[in-house]
Amino acid sequence: MSTSSICILIAILVYLIAVLIVGFHFARKNESSSDFYLGGRKLGPLVTAMSAEASDMSSYLLMGLPGLAYLSGVADVGWTVIGLAAGTYLNWLFTAKRLRRYTQITNSFTLPQFFSNRFHDKKNILSLIAAVIIIIFFVPYTASGFAACGKLFSSLFGMNYMIAMIISAIVIVGYTAAGGFLAASTTDFIQSIIMTVAILFVLVFATASVGGVDVVMENAKALAGYLSFTSTYNEATGGADPYGLLKIISTCAWGLGYFGMPHILLRFMAIENENKLKLSRRVASIWVVIAMSVAVFIGIVGRSLSDAGLIAPLTGSDTETVIVRIADFLSSFGILPALMAGLILAGILASTMSTADSQLLAASSSVSQNILQETFHLKLSPKASMLAARLTVIAIAILGIIIAKNPDSSIFGIVSFAWAGFGASFGPIMICSLFWKRTTLPGAIAGMAAGGISVFIWKYLIAPIGGVFAIYELLPAFLVGIIVIIVVSLLTKAPSQEILDEFEQAKQNTEV
Repeated sequence: MSTSSICILIAILVYLIAVLIVGFHFARKNESSSDFYLGGRKLGPLVTAMSAEASDMSSYLLMGLPGLAYLSGVADVGWTVIGLAAGTYLNWLFTAKRLRRYTQITNSFTLPQFFSNRFHDKKNILSLIAAVIIIIFFVPYTASGFAACGKLFSSLFGMNYMIAMIISAIVIVGYTAAGGFLAASTTDFIQSIIMTVAILFVLVFATASVGGVDVVMENAKALAGYLSFTSTYNEATGGADPYGLLKIISTCAWGLGYFGMPHILLRFMAIENENKLKLSRRVASIWVVIAMSVAVFIGIVGRSLSDAGLIAPLTGSDTETVIVRIADFLSSFGILPALMAGLILAGILASTMSTADSQLLAASSSVSQNILQETFHLKLSPKASMLAARLTVIAIAILGIIIAKNPDSSIFGIVSFAWAGFGASFGPIMICSLFWKRTTLPGAIAGMAAGGISVFIWKYLIAPIGGVFAIYELLPAFLVGIIVIIVVSLLTKAPSQEILDEFEQAKQNTEV
């Protein structure tokens, strides 16, 4: 192994050991399942903001977005970024404070539990459906994170893809199963800092290496449609393909997904004081815009590096390793640059782990709390409940490894489908639960099921037809969910006075 590879490996190992230490430190502070799942509602505003966005960005920030920008230019990623930035801000603005208060009123510490308690669902039907949806879509979402780790180590060290995934999964499962929500949130905060340093350094180094911003822009302009927001570069033909209004609206619909993301919504529920959410909102919104913009520009600069012969040309899913290639190039300049390259690669690990830990935690709470205890009425002691949660984390991690076993799988593609699933299943019911008091339990059940099912129907049966139907499945499925909730709610008995009183209590003083 070369000196540069050893330096990179040392930096990564130091990072991995550090997150494990954090996990085992917080393991001692978990005295109940509420602590394990929601950290006792003790998060500060900065940790709330940065852990939410770090868990949100996942591996597509440092692999998916730069890879797509490298491959086809700014249109696809540009409109995605605009949609995500708008969705981030609006979710913090309208959802965060009211959800924090409503979950306190209903004594809820998981998302499925909140849905059931919000509608006084004595049979926990809503909680069961929500828990099943979380498991269905978080398994592939987690798989995307493991795939990112596998690609990272296999492309850098020539390590076997499966072995790399398994090692990464062991570390993630280790600190998540031990420390729970507080460990996940604290490590996410640390990881957001590492991610920020990594992407800024990569951007500056790569731009300087290729000859400056002017060289990058000239190279991009030479590719048809590469810098356009109404067309996209086609690698196969060397020409430009149109990017029409319908596709733009469909891509911007990524922002709708935020209203249904369990691992983000949990941060709103966990902050120590609802009045501190304004600071969290500002920090989160600014960071996410800067981080995504830098990631996109890294992809564009990476293209110039390839065209200049400084890094190898990338095709297909390999474009998602563009930052890895840049880090490898950096490591050839000596020991200090190699250590910095290791920090950059630790940033990729951070983006992956900060999402995977939150997803594993949300999924484990769905099994141990919402399915085993609330639906099947198993009487578990606090220790048994914690054990069930930790065993679920391990089981979901194993399923994620199995799903991601193909090294050619697209991280962006996997995340896209899971994002649509959560957005369409939980987004409509979250909006209606918080802002429309006439929403009924049958309407909530029907809307949640309709939204989730529509994602599969649209992606696999309708979108393949092509033409106007070839749009991102989140948009039509989200609309179906909203419409079904409204129609069924209006056709069924109005909520009880007790439910309406709780709604009014949650509404008070949450205007933005």
